[in-house]
Amino acid sequence: MNHQRWRLPDGIDEVLPPEAARLETLRRELLDLYAAWGYELVIPPFIDYLDSLLTGTGHDLDLKTFKLTDQESGRLMGVRADMTPQVARIDAHRLRRDRPSRLCYMGTVLHTRSDGFAGTRAPLQIGAEIFGHDGVESDVEVLRLLVATLAAAGVEGAYVDLGHVGIFRALARQASLERAEEMLLFDALQRKAIPEIHDFIETSGMRAEVGDMLLALPELNGTDALERAGPALAAADDPVQVALERLRRVAQEASRWMPDLSMHFDLGELRGYAYKTGIVFAAFAPGWGKEVGRGGRYDDIGRVFGRSRPAVGFSTDLKGLLALGRAEPEGVPAARPVYVPWCSDPALGSVVERLRREGRQVIYRLPGDAGQQDEAGETLVRSGGEWVLQPSEED
Repeated sequence: MNHQRWRLPDGIDEVLPPEAARLETLRRELLDLYAAWGYELVIPPFIDYLDSLLTGTGHDLDLKTFKLTDQESGRLMGVRADMTPQVARIDAHRLRRDRPSRLCYMGTVLHTRSDGFAGTRAPLQIGAEIFGHDGVESDVEVLRLLVATLAAAGVEGAYVDLGHVGIFRALARQASLERAEEMLLFDALQRKAIPEIHDFIETSGMRAEVGDMLLALPELNGTDALERAGPALAAADDPVQVALERLRRVAQEASRWMPDLSMHFDLGELRGYAYKTGIVFAAFAPGWGKEVGRGGRYDDIGRVFGRSRPAVGFSTDLKGLLALGRAEPEGVPAARPVYVPWCSDPALGSVVERLRREGRQVIYRLPGDAGQQDEAGETLVRSGGEWVLQPSEED
């Protein structure tokens, strides 16, 4: 007999009361927040054809995705590891709007390995996207909504790292790198392996001025990185200058809306390089080495679904936010429960229904359940022919 059937796979967790209630409260608050900003909720399928799930997302998401064969079609399927490609399909193929669309989503995703800040392989991913607008304004709105999300969850002292994948991509083109060379350099840059970058540049035969700019990228980070980037990348072609200017404008506009937000810059940070096309950003919380939310621009993601539209968005993990943020939901404390005897009196039933409509939790005492007798709350008792509330004996 197997005595370990209660065990769960590593990185897979059960959410128990009262944490499940706090999680649901936060979920409702955030979806209400997004609705107040004009974002419409969509619910993509948990399982999908693999080519739809991995559209334009590169090798990293492929490694995160559980795969299986569909017994009906014979096609390869996957359990979603990220909902962004599915939301892009909804915008491109199902909605097909000519105006910008604001969409949000929330649901479980599944990862083959635990690599998120909450240490789970089944995050509750929540996020928002704007499709159909290519401008600083939509970049900043999505960034503002991420910051508002962290604030609503009670995450204090958060700061944001900003970058632009177009800077490295344009420098790689200026250096005439083949795709394989570009990805080798990309990998070294992500690890900030400066000696490797230096050796690559030395052996590649590229012009010295381009090599110097590529070598400067890992050092262009910090609050003053944009100021230092001007002279360091002065010899770069126009696409680099355009990307730098876009990053400056996003930072300036974000500062106007969020003057208290701490912003850092990292021109060598290339999150989602395989499919991101512009601004990239990540949010961090003090004391946590991993990002607590990420986002950016990915204008080509809808192309395979028949409609390439500008797109920018962010996502985070609801479970992680709950762990980082407040222990209890903010606002008025929940009313104590009301306990009633197991009695089919219609008059009692009417009072119970009224209290429940008013938002009270009403619990019928089950015969033999002595534990509820000790819990704090109120009790409905018959007095003078009517059912009235009185404090429980615990009070």
